[in-house]
Amino acid sequence: MAKMVMVQRLRYAPTLNTVIMVENAIKNSRNSLITIPEIKRALPRQVNHTKLKIILEYLEESNKIAVTMKGITWIHNANPNLKRAIERGMEI
Repeated sequence: MAKMVMVQRLRYAPTLNTVIMVENAIKNSRNSLITIPEIKRALPRQVNHTKLKIILEYLEESNKIAVTMKGITWIHNANPNLKRAIERGMEI
């Protein structure tokens, strides 16, 4: 019998606009590391703390940000030349 996966419905589901707004705030940060309070100050409008945590968790799982004890940094690189080099590269 197939195993059923239950999807938990989020009470505070962020909208796509909110996710993009947070992404841009992190990407366009002056410093390489940014803290959650700094993200909140950089956003053009207020975001619920719970929604912000959900967004940060999503961005970390999708390998767009790295979360450390010192802060959060943007690590996603959409450079097509880099992608091509990785695809053609040798596996070690």
